[in-house]
Amino acid sequence: MLFRTLIPLSQRGLLFKDNDYIKLLLPGRHFTMPSADVKLFDVTDEFLPPIDLSILLKDSVLANELEIISVKQNEICLVFEDQVCTGLLDPGRHAFWKHGKENRSFCLFDLNQPAIDSNELDHHVFLQPNVLERIRVFTVESFEIGGLYIDRKFSKILQPGDYIFWKNAYSIDVSKVDMRLQHTEIPSQELLTKDRVTIRLNFVFQYRVVEAATVLNSVKDLPAQLYLLFQLALREYVGNLTLDEILQQKEEIGPFILERLKPDLQTLGLTSNQAGVKDIILPGEIRDIMNQVLLAEKRAQANVITRREETASTRNLLNTAKLMEENPLLYRLKELEYIERLTEKVNQINVNGGGQLIDQLRQILMNEK
Repeated sequence: MLFRTLIPLSQRGLLFKDNDYIKLLLPGRHFTMPSADVKLFDVTDEFLPPIDLSILLKDSVLANELEIISVKQNEICLVFEDQVCTGLLDPGRHAFWKHGKENRSFCLFDLNQPAIDSNELDHHVFLQPNVLERIRVFTVESFEIGGLYIDRKFSKILQPGDYIFWKNAYSIDVSKVDMRLQHTEIPSQELLTKDRVTIRLNFVFQYRVVEAATVLNSVKDLPAQLYLLFQLALREYVGNLTLDEILQQKEEIGPFILERLKPDLQTLGLTSNQAGVKDIILPGEIRDIMNQVLLAEKRAQANVITRREETASTRNLLNTAKLMEENPLLYRLKELEYIERLTEKVNQINVNGGGQLIDQLRQILMNEK
């Protein structure tokens, strides 16, 4: 008794007997013995052989029906159908039916060259879960410069943008440097002046990275390096000046420090064009003494102003006296002015008639006094 098997155009069959492969069954009607087993496969899918593929490929008929894709250990393969990524192939041999999907293509990538050119693949490919888990994505912002390290060795500088790498046996990392103008403050430092006065300085400066490769490869802990450089330079500057000189020349500290550290900053891959002292904090006793000195100076200035005003007033009186001495009429008018002022404070005045009215008023006022 024979069994009839119908294989449609979209399928292929493999005939087995006693678990041994016999032959390929193409579309159509086939009659098989009861002990035979027919396994059907959809030609639109990847062919997943039930036994070792090498054994099946010994059949030339089956081998002509299959397209073999060999993916090496250091490779990865993307499967595209109608220009749409539909899968990913791991290392090994993979078989696809030639008469399956006509617009199927394969794209091999060498994992030893893990960088993926964004021009080769549409970015939407990387959003697929089976692809996303196989890649590394790094972003360098518009204000940054990146350094690519492969297997912990510096490879190259990365400009702003997105960078995609295949996951492989090597470590891949991207370190980034901020290229914007940055501000740093050196907090209060106890410094000893030339005249043995302990003061505290708050120093601020701005800097910008100009050599990203130097900062990435030659500098460890940039803030700590800057702190040390500026701290030592400030100690050198303050130690060579007295307190009075520092207070008088505080605007010159910033330019001096920048000029002094210019070679060191260039070695670190930096440039700086603005720095200065934010605060100078004096010990309490020194502040009290300086306040007393300031108060004494202001009092002396006030005394000078007072003396100057008194001298000017005396000079004016002398000039007035000379004018009245030279002009009797002016003297009489001034006399009447003073009499008017004095009579404002007198309740009652008795005056006898006569031609010497002014003389009588003068006499009365003299008696009142």
